[in-house]
Amino acid sequence: MISRRHFLSATAGAAALATNLPAARAEGGQIVVGTWGGDYGQLLSDIIDKPILIPKGYEIVQDVANNDPRKTKLLAERQSRRGSMDVALLSDSDMYIVAQSGTFEPIDAKQVTRLDKVFPELRSDIAIPHIYSAQVILYNTNQVKTPPQSFADLWDPKWRGRVGLADILYPNNTLAAALAGGGGPSNLDPAEKKLLEWRSLDVKIYPSNEALAAALKSEEVWLTTMWLARGFMWKKAGIPLGHVVPKEGAPAIVFQGSVPKNAKNKPGGFAYLDAMLDAKAQVGFADRMGYVPTVTDAVLPEDLAAQVSLSEAERARLLKPDYAYAAGRTQRTQDFWNKEFKG
Repeated sequence: MISRRHFLSATAGAAALATNLPAARAEGGQIVVGTWGGDYGQLLSDIIDKPILIPKGYEIVQDVANNDPRKTKLLAERQSRRGSMDVALLSDSDMYIVAQSGTFEPIDAKQVTRLDKVFPELRSDIAIPHIYSAQVILYNTNQVKTPPQSFADLWDPKWRGRVGLADILYPNNTLAAALAGGGGPSNLDPAEKKLLEWRSLDVKIYPSNEALAAALKSEEVWLTTMWLARGFMWKKAGIPLGHVVPKEGAPAIVFQGSVPKNAKNKPGGFAYLDAMLDAKAQVGFADRMGYVPTVTDAVLPEDLAAQVSLSEAERARLLKPDYAYAAGRTQRTQDFWNKEFKG
């Protein structure tokens, strides 16, 4: 379980290159960052690239894709002398899967000078923690007057046709179903029965987080399971949302950054990781996205902390993924979701 003291709590399309760069090669060299598009990619540009790295002479190119294409590319390129990414950004569970093939350079304080500011429980040998959050229940406050208190409550027949899920978050939705069925991070088997029950209750599946947000706003659906940070963003955008930290526990997620061993610009890659840990940049991500800092010297304003923090009792229910178990079950989880649940 993640330390109570330090957890304050708190994507898109096919691969493409987003340049918006000067024609000449910058003095610090080009850094190719494998990342998500949408809000996250824009914030990297606004909060890290432009104010911190471009003034130092770096060119930043975003290689934009969802998780699975980026994992596939990293694994396919690992035997190549030169890879296509200098920095790879992934969720903690995906980073674990790719790291098993020896894809990434080790992380140490000589390369990442701000590593000593990272909360100890979030440190990793092969990645820096950029931002993190907790998986909660979000609900439309206009329609849900007595919110569910547990994941299991989302199977109540009174919510028939009113629960929506993001397709791209199938591992996280599977974990929520496992928790509802008495399982957990190290036992996803109960999820299969619960997913089929969900289907019989007309649960709706949306292709992206943005499509799910639109459905919550239009009140096509009223409830979902999602990162607290994304709920914060949607609420700022005008969707009337509340959240509940489920009784079964709230899985934690950490979004991480690594430098591939075959990166063309390793010094630039590590400079990028260091910039991701900049205290001002971390507060900026919290303010814009609701993900809270991973470093000790990034202090949130009280009003912002009040919106994205968890209570002491809620922090006690945070759950850390079992990376090894989830990785060993990846194919089964994906196949069941696609063929049995959605099919």
